[in-house]
Amino acid sequence: MKVIIVGGGFGGLRLARSLSNKKGIDVTLLDKVNYHQFQPLFYQVATAGLDASNISFPLRKVFHDNKNVTVRLGSLKEVVPGENKIVTDLGDMEYDVLVLATGADTNFFGNTELMKNAFPMKSSWEALQLRYKIIKNFEDATVAKPEALQKYLTIVIVGGGPTGVELSGAIAEMKRDVLHKDYPDLDFSKMKIYLVESSPRTLAAMSEKSSADSRRYLERLGVTVMTGNVVKGYDGSTVTLQDGITIQANTVIWAAGVKGNVPPGISPDLIVKGNRIKVDRYNKVEGTKNIYAIGDLAYMETPVYPHGHPQLAAAAIQQGKNLAKNLREMLKPNPVLKEFEYFDKGTMATVGRNLAVVDLPRPKLHLNGLLAWMIWMTLHLMLILGVKNRLFIFLNWLYNYFSRDQSLRLLFSKPLKKDDLAS
Repeated sequence: MKVIIVGGGFGGLRLARSLSNKKGIDVTLLDKVNYHQFQPLFYQVATAGLDASNISFPLRKVFHDNKNVTVRLGSLKEVVPGENKIVTDLGDMEYDVLVLATGADTNFFGNTELMKNAFPMKSSWEALQLRYKIIKNFEDATVAKPEALQKYLTIVIVGGGPTGVELSGAIAEMKRDVLHKDYPDLDFSKMKIYLVESSPRTLAAMSEKSSADSRRYLERLGVTVMTGNVVKGYDGSTVTLQDGITIQANTVIWAAGVKGNVPPGISPDLIVKGNRIKVDRYNKVEGTKNIYAIGDLAYMETPVYPHGHPQLAAAAIQQGKNLAKNLREMLKPNPVLKEFEYFDKGTMATVGRNLAVVDLPRPKLHLNGLLAWMIWMTLHLMLILGVKNRLFIFLNWLYNYFSRDQSLRLLFSKPLKKDDLAS
C-alpha cells in the first residue's frame, strides 16, 4: 500500500509515526517545511519567551530508525483523484491512499485590508515576524514624536480564543515585568493592550467559569477586554470597530479565525463552512475511494459532534491514530474498520504566570489558578517532540519564572518577506 500524507502537523505526523516500520505499507510524508511545528506555543515565540527552534523538530530526525517512511520537502499543487496522483512542485506522485493533513490557515473572512495590515500567527515564520514587529515597535517609540507616540504603545489583539487570550496575557506580562527596564525613557503606564472578541465572552468554547476567570485574569494584568464587538477594518494606523469606535494602533494581531487549507482538485461540493472537507466516520473524503482528510481540515458529523469536531491538536492526533489502525487493517483479507470517535480529555488555556484555566469533562471539573497553570505546563512539555526541546523549554520557563525576564528580545535584521525567498 503506497500512502502519501500531505502535512507534517499533529495529525499527519501521528499517522506517519503509527505506520512507521509496518510491513506492506510504504509512506511518503510531504510538507512545505522540513520540521514539525508545535503550534500551541507560537505565542511564546512571538513574545520572546521561547526561540523558534525550541518548538520545532526536524521531520527527518523523527524517522531515523524506520524503513518505510520517506520525507519530501515540497508543496501540493493539485489532487487528481481520477488518476490516483497528486501534482507537486517536485513532480507527480502516485498513491494507493492519499491523506490530506494540511491543517488550517488564518481566516480574515475576505477583509483584504486586514489581510494586508494585521499580523497572523499560524506558523513559526509568522511568529518570528510578529516578534520582530513587536520589538521594533518599541524601538521606534523611543524616537517617535509626542503626537504619534500613543499608537506605538497600543497593541490590539483580535480574537478571544486561546491564542488571543494567551497572547494578550504574555504581552501584558512583558509590559509589567520587562519593558520598563528595556526602555526606561518610555512611560509604559500609557501602554494599552486591547483584546477584541465578537462573541459575548472570551474562551467561548470553554465553560462559563473558564471564560469568566480568563477575563478576570486579563483585566488584572491590565488588558482592556472588549467582547461583543467586531473589527471591521485596519489601515495600518487606525482600527475601526463595528460600533464606530476607533483605536490608534501600530500593531494589530489577528487571532480571530481559521480556515482549512483545501488543495485544488477537491470538489467544491465537499467543502463546508470554515473551508473544511466533508468526511465519513472513517475520515474518508465523501464520494472518493481512497482519499482521506484528518485534523483541522476534516469535517465529520457524529451524534456527539453534529457540527464537526473541534479544531484541536488532540482531535488531529486521535484521527491520525485511528486512521493508521484502519489502514493496517485494510491489508488483511477481511478487514474490520473502526469508526472514529473523539475522546475529549479536556481543554485548557493559560493567561500568565500562575494563571490558567482547565476544563475536564470526566469528571466534569473546572480548575483555575496555579494548579491549572501547572497542568497546562506539564501537558505541553509532554507533547513537545525531542528530549532536548523539552529540556530547553523547561529551563526557559524556569528561568523566566524566577527572573521574570528573558533574553530573546533580539533584532538581528529586518526579516525577509515571503516573496523574497522565491527568487
